[in-house]
This record gives sequence, C-alpha cells and structure tokens, in this order.
Amino acid sequence: MQGPEAADGGSSPRVPEASNALGTEPSAYLRQHAGNPVHWRPFGDEAFAFATARDVPVFLSIGYAACHWCHVMAHESFEDRDTADFLNANFVAVKVDREERPDVDAAYMAATQALSGEGGWPMSVFLLPDGRAFYAGTYYPPRPMPGRPSFRQVLEAVADAWHERRGAVEENAETLARGLAASLPGAAVYLDGVPEPLDPALPGEAVYALSADEDAAYGGLGGAPKFPPSAVLEFLIRHAAVPAPGGPTPGFDAGTPAQARSLAGRTLAAMSRSALFDQLDGGFARYSVTRDWSVPHFEKMLYDNAQLLRVYVHWVRLGGTPGYPAAEAADVAARTAGWLLASLGLGSADAGDGGLSGPLPEALASSLDADTVVDGVHAEGASYLWTPAALADVLGEGDGAAVARLMNVGPRGTVSADGSPLHPGRGLSAGEAELWQRVRPLLLAARSRRPQPARDDKVVAGWNGLAVAALAEAGAVLGQPRLAAAAGRIAQYLERVHWRPGANGPGTLMRVSHDGVARGIGGLLEDYAFCAEGLIALYAASGRTRWYRLAEDILAAACARFAADGTLQDTAGESEQVANALGGRPPLNPFDDATPSGAAAFAGALLSCSALSGSTEYRALAGSILALLPPLATRVPRAAGWLLATAQAALAGPVEAAVVGPDTPERAALHLELLRSPSPGMVIAVQPDADEQGPPLLRGRQAAQDGSPLVFLCRGMVCGLPVGSAGAVRERLNSMAG
Repeated sequence: MQGPEAADGGSSPRVPEASNALGTEPSAYLRQHAGNPVHWRPFGDEAFAFATARDVPVFLSIGYAACHWCHVMAHESFEDRDTADFLNANFVAVKVDREERPDVDAAYMAATQALSGEGGWPMSVFLLPDGRAFYAGTYYPPRPMPGRPSFRQVLEAVADAWHERRGAVEENAETLARGLAASLPGAAVYLDGVPEPLDPALPGEAVYALSADEDAAYGGLGGAPKFPPSAVLEFLIRHAAVPAPGGPTPGFDAGTPAQARSLAGRTLAAMSRSALFDQLDGGFARYSVTRDWSVPHFEKMLYDNAQLLRVYVHWVRLGGTPGYPAAEAADVAARTAGWLLASLGLGSADAGDGGLSGPLPEALASSLDADTVVDGVHAEGASYLWTPAALADVLGEGDGAAVARLMNVGPRGTVSADGSPLHPGRGLSAGEAELWQRVRPLLLAARSRRPQPARDDKVVAGWNGLAVAALAEAGAVLGQPRLAAAAGRIAQYLERVHWRPGANGPGTLMRVSHDGVARGIGGLLEDYAFCAEGLIALYAASGRTRWYRLAEDILAAACARFAADGTLQDTAGESEQVANALGGRPPLNPFDDATPSGAAAFAGALLSCSALSGSTEYRALAGSILALLPPLATRVPRAAGWLLATAQAALAGPVEAAVVGPDTPERAALHLELLRSPSPGMVIAVQPDADEQGPPLLRGRQAAQDGSPLVFLCRGMVCGLPVGSAGAVRERLNSMAG
C-alpha cells in the first residue's frame, strides 16, 4: 500500500533541525554511514526521546563493518538522497553495530524472525518510540523484486500505517512483545541448591547425534551455508581424549571416543584444505556459501579465528589421525596465529612477516571486511580471487598452470567472472606440497599489491579473551614462545583499558574500546567469561599469578553483575528499549552461536577456577549451569558444543596439576609436558616466586628433599604421590583417563 509520496507531503511531520550524528562515533561500522544523507543517530535514550518528541516511529538498522549486504543496502538506499529525505521526514533513523551491542541485536533478531520468518544482516526493524517492534525484515532492494518489496515501498507503507492505523500498529507491537516474552527459547538457571550430577553417558550420546548430522561427502555438519563448528569441535576433541566413565544408556548406541576423533579429524581437514581457509596468508573466512566449502563468505572474524586456532592446537595436542596428521594441523594453526597478529594486530608497529616476528600487538581488531573497494565499487572477495591468467602472470606458464590445477582455479570463476579462491580440496602429495611452498610467497606478495579489505579496529573484550587462550596454548604446543608473549600483551591491554577495578566492591569489564579508550556499555556475560577463560589459560602457560588473580576478580564481578538475584542472566539490563521489545528482561540464552554461549563459557571458567581454588561455590554454580545440558545434548548438540565441552571436563575431574620446585629447565620440562597433554579442561598451577602466593591448589605441595621439581596430579584437591619426570607425568595422566 502506498503512503505519503514525498517528504513535504501533507501527512509528513515537521522535521526539526537534525543531521547525521555518527561522525564522532568510535565504531567503524557507524562511521561508514557518517557520510550518508540519512540523519542517523546511535542507539540510546536520546534517539528514542527524539522519536517521542516528534511522534514518529524509529527505523532501526543493524549490521556490522564486515557485512557485504550491509554495504550493498547502504549504497543502494542510504546514499540515495530521495530515499534519505523520506526516511528523515517520517522516522528517526538509528544505526547499531551488532558487535558492540549484541544485546540489541539479539532482541531485535528475535522480533525480526517472529515477524518475517527470516533473519540476517542488514536487519531493518520499525519500532514504536518505546522500543517495541511492529514490522521488520532484512535487506530490501532499491526496486521491487519477486517476493520482496523495495525499501521505498516499505517506508511508505509503514509511514501510511503509522498515520492512518496507529491503533493497529501499537496493538501489533504489544502482541509481538507478549509473544516474545512467552516463546523465546531461553532457560532459567537457579543458582541455589545442589545441582544434579552429570550423566556420564550424555557426551557419548551427543557424539552419536552429531555423527548423524555429518556431511559424509564434503565434511562438516549440515548443508549450505556451512559454518565452522568451533565449539562442537572442542567437545569432540575432549571426548576423544578421555572416555567418560560409565556406558551408554540402555537401548541407545552411544558415540565413542574413536567416533569423536574421526568426526573431528574429517571436519578439521575439510575446512583447512578448502577455500574457507586462506591458503596464502592463513586465517579462516566466516562461512562457506556452498556445501563443498569452495565459495567462502570472505569476511574474516577475530572470534572465528581465535576459536579455530585453539581447536587446531588441541588437535595437535591430541596427536591427529592418519587422515589428518598433527603436523598438517600444526601448520594451519601457526599460519592462523601469524595472520591474527599481522592482520588484526593493533597498538604497535607492523607485526612483521606472518606475525611471527617483529613487534607484538597490544590488542586485536575485530574483523577484515568481506568486500574490497576496487575503483570505488565494493566487490566481495576481490582481494582473494585468481584466474589462470593471473596465476601465469605471477608464476609463468608452467607453474601457473600447475597451481591452477592444484588449487581449483578454472577458466570460469566460482565466485565471479574475476576468478576463484585458491584451495586444493584435499591433502597434498610431497611433490605438490613442494610446489606450493615454493610459489606461495610469490602469490602472497602479488596479492598484497592489490586493494585490501578494510579492517574494523574496535577491540571487543570477550573476543580478545578468546585469543588470549588460543595464543597462550599455541605458544606452548607449537613451540613458539612469541605467541604466548602476544597473549600476555593482549591480557595487559584488557587489564589496563577494559577492566575497571571496584573501589569497594566488584569491578566492571567494559565490552569495547577504540584507540585505547573503553567506551559504551559494560561487558556482557560472554565478555567476562571469555576473558576469565583466557586469563586462566594464560596463567597455566606462563605461571604468572597476576593472571589467575585477575581471572578471579573478573569471575567475582560476573557473579555480582549477572547472578545477584539467584538466577543467571546474559546481560545486566543495559537498555530499557530492549526490555520493552521482549516484554521484560531478556532470558538467558544457552545456545552457542558464532561464539560459545555466555552461560556455557561462564560454567567452563567457573569450573577451572574452582579446580585451582577449591571453591565449592564456583563448582556448584558451574553444575547449575550444566544442568541445562540434558535436554540439549541429543536434540540440538550443534548448539550446545561448549556446554558439552565443559561437561566433558567436569566428568574428567578436571585433572588438577600443581608444579612445584625452583624455576629450572627440569621444572620447565615438567610444565611443558602438562601443557601438551590433551586431558580435557586440565588446570595447571605453577609455584610462584617467594614473594607471591599462588592458587590454593599449590598449598602444602613442596619440591623433593633434594630440591628437584615435582608434579602433583589431583582431583578435587586430593592428590596422588608426586612424580618428577615427564615420562612419569605422562604415565600418570594416562592412568587417570580411564
């Protein structure tokens, strides 16, 4: 239905003095829209008060800097003067960076899916001035398409409904809010009482369910679009490392550790040999558009690569399989770590060749864009595409033709007429590997001379916490101390910039910083959990007690912020509008998405901290969260990967390792043996200097009478006799795994 024809039509409200207000915003995504003729405002009380004063609805547009279709809609509609004039006259336009405000994104994604049956970005939502949604969709084209109206048609229809059928609009918003409050798939975690013990058969049953969802032809889980199942892979590797005690439930063919190992290996191999993995520079794209992993969606995200780095490192630690050897995974991990530091590193000079030499960054940026701007036009993946002719130009006819065959570059591009991404789709023979190692530097140098994708430089606390854990463990397992040093640098940045200690109580962790200054909302549960997890991993690798103490402080603050009323929440109620949209405070979301659920990660960090500290309270809190798992383990295991991984660690103990004695090469060898063990969720405490006090796990543990270092291996703070050699550590850990 057609609405007001133009901005100066009789039904349009008077437009107060206004302008685009995004120019001073720190978010790269918001600044991308600062030059639009649309009078954008950032999300906040001021914008909604402005809508109330004007008596107009809010148009809420949600996206992120690396989003291809966000760029498309911006160019087609938000840069168009006529469209902007109509939007400014009839709405208050609000822009949200979903990575800065995942609480806003989650709330309005639920509304969009309920209203339209679809979800994605850019998200386009129309709201009452109190934040309740009444109409929503995603991308709208500039001209009508089959089954999809143009953006201008949508604007006109909504403006017409606002003026002519206001009562129906408000009733629709209220009905939606009530429906969302009643139907959102949240879960309640009550933190008092004694949690039920975990069923040891659950992990095996989940492996069976996951195996049924494997794509037997191309690897991975499910069909297109195909995402890297990072949290699920972590669970599979943990299950493969230590069989859970007990057996399958009667009448149920539970998955086995061998099945878990095989499934994980096939998935890891398929991803790293595909176009999802940047074969030249390292790092993984967000997802594959195709079932066979041959056409990636080219944005490269910190959260994906931090998780995948850790998973590939853990595969190396597990020992690999004949089909996917540990050595091949180690190369993928090293190149991914190098890419993280070189391409996302902030706050120092260039991190050097591959990020494995040169100055270390202070923190890591959020993403590289899916698009590259070529001659003023956004072209998806343009930096990464090759034709046979382009390969021959760099390598010569012979090598160019050989690499084109090896890397699946044909005369017809798989992404566009401009070419295909490089990927072998299988393991390489010795001769092929030699060819590839010889030509890869030449191709990478040639690619570096092309226009490059933009980078979103915001620092997200939780995602950097994920990277701290991955880099700390990669340094030990891969034998690259610089990676562990990089983890320490990033942890220092998080402590200095994002952490605000409380004067007389718990501190606050800020979610986002730009240029070394934290701004915006406090962190969500996931930020606290990911940072605590990363700091505990860094303490295990470095033995520096300060990181254990900071993890303790962050977990204490999380308990006060998100669990003060006896139930657990993902947010601390940052926005009244979000609560209005959902008919109340958002429910706890137990499901993994691109990152582990905040609740699952919190349970994992609590479990680790309780193993180091002996805290029965933290162990009980972790158990209360793990009580969410039984109905999810076999029904939706792909969405419960981190809960399953944490449950596997809990069923294994986790094993507690106390390393005592003077800081000598002998102690370092014992420490390294522990760091390279695949024991799920194992915590490691290292005796500090004399003037420091380590975690309670170290209390009463002493070196041998001759001063030789020892390792105490424990469960529940109850330890066996200490051992003093790497071989004895390995043997004892194997005996504890059954």
